[in-house]
Amino acid sequence: MDTSVLEKLIPYSDEETMERKKSSVETSKDTEYGTVKYEDELAPSWRFWKKRRYIVGVLAFLGFFTSYILRVNLSVAIVAMTEKHKKVDESGNVYYEAEFDWDAKITGLLLGSFFYGYISTQLIGGWLGARIGGKRVFGTGIAITAFFTIITPPLARISFYLFLALRIIEGICEGVTYPCMHAIWANWAPPLERSKLATFAFSGSFFGTVFAMPVAGLMVEHLGWASVFYVFGAAGLIWFFFWWIIVKDKPEEDPYISEAELEYIKTSLGDSNKNKITYPWKSILTSPPVWAIVAAHFSENWGFYTMLTQLPTFMNDVLNFKLDKTGYLSALPYLAMTIAVQFSGYLADLLRTKKILTTTQVRKIFNCGGFVFQTIFMLGAAFLLTPTGVVICITLGIGLGGFAWSGFGVNHLDIAPQHASVLMGIGNTIATLPGVISPTITGYIVQNKSAEEWRIIFIIAAIIYLVGATIYGLFASGERQSWAKEKEETKGTRQSYDNPAIEVDNL
Repeated sequence: MDTSVLEKLIPYSDEETMERKKSSVETSKDTEYGTVKYEDELAPSWRFWKKRRYIVGVLAFLGFFTSYILRVNLSVAIVAMTEKHKKVDESGNVYYEAEFDWDAKITGLLLGSFFYGYISTQLIGGWLGARIGGKRVFGTGIAITAFFTIITPPLARISFYLFLALRIIEGICEGVTYPCMHAIWANWAPPLERSKLATFAFSGSFFGTVFAMPVAGLMVEHLGWASVFYVFGAAGLIWFFFWWIIVKDKPEEDPYISEAELEYIKTSLGDSNKNKITYPWKSILTSPPVWAIVAAHFSENWGFYTMLTQLPTFMNDVLNFKLDKTGYLSALPYLAMTIAVQFSGYLADLLRTKKILTTTQVRKIFNCGGFVFQTIFMLGAAFLLTPTGVVICITLGIGLGGFAWSGFGVNHLDIAPQHASVLMGIGNTIATLPGVISPTITGYIVQNKSAEEWRIIFIIAAIIYLVGATIYGLFASGERQSWAKEKEETKGTRQSYDNPAIEVDNL
């Protein structure tokens, strides 16, 4: 928190303020809120452990990181699982055989099966997050997925159908993660820090992909495909242990939060979260800004999931890259996306804090700008189809999607903060359809593993990006919607601080 903010929370005289700035001895002040330990809130931003909302952000980042290494593992492992190896029979005849004799349609079904389960728990994940707390839902979902990941290799060898069922169950468990995270930020994120905190947490997904692609490739090459499932599953259980004992659903439940930070969060969010939440379903389902978010989310996920599930296969089929090299190159787009998400979140909040752009303008510019560039680079990848050109185009195309996450990705918290987790659940339900449809379509189109067949896949992604940009540009909003305003709020007051980043409406 800025010094001026603290001085609004704690009414020091000018002499006290000057003395406090000069002295390193005084560390607290008795106020009507109790003893405020202001050094925690005045700590340099890099000392994130002094601010509990940043601790929540870091562990949420690691949670999404874990979630995605558990999700991506099959995309890399399946290349080795279905690769034919040279063998010699007892008569000296040479033949080629894969451990799992699956064709393109079967592998497409397996890669998409996760999303059959994932799509089913989006809405319930948002609802449960709002009702019983995002911490429990988020942590438990990932922990169960991690356990099932560990037992994947033996079950896959027993039966294809067991393997398929296991991936669907993993999708069901992970389906709650994105929606319930908005329930956490509704309690922890001050309004003009939403972009920064939410996108930082979500960027763990992309960094998980960056990590998993090359590491899984190396592990498969040197330790066998099963090692990916054992190691990544164990990592998920370790993360769950720390998440469960450290994170709380609300800041007032955290025994280590400073009084200054607690008061800052509570004052900036207001008291609306204390009211019993009722959902105006008709208004939600007929709201153009809601459907603008849904359309943008669907568009972004189409390109993202297409590349997430198919990029290693594409590089193996068309670019003739070996598995270890494929892992490194497949990770590049997600490294670019991780950087873009981090940068865009800070930039979005800066533009809003300085009042250079309104929230609506920030959301539309970041989202639509990202989609337009993604359209251009996807078309470039479709028609270049040279190793260098494709890698550059896909890296920039997927990477620039990071800016879109500072648009639609946090927009739910703008238009209806108390309903944000449910809105994310609705949006992510529909936005999960690409994870089901795209691998299946790819399996039917890419029969001969030719460059021409893969060109169609890229063109489809480019068109969907462009449609999403158009819909979001026309109908999105960054303003709280009338149906999301509680009646009790009209009795509130406006809390004003010297720092515009913390000036909020308690109306």
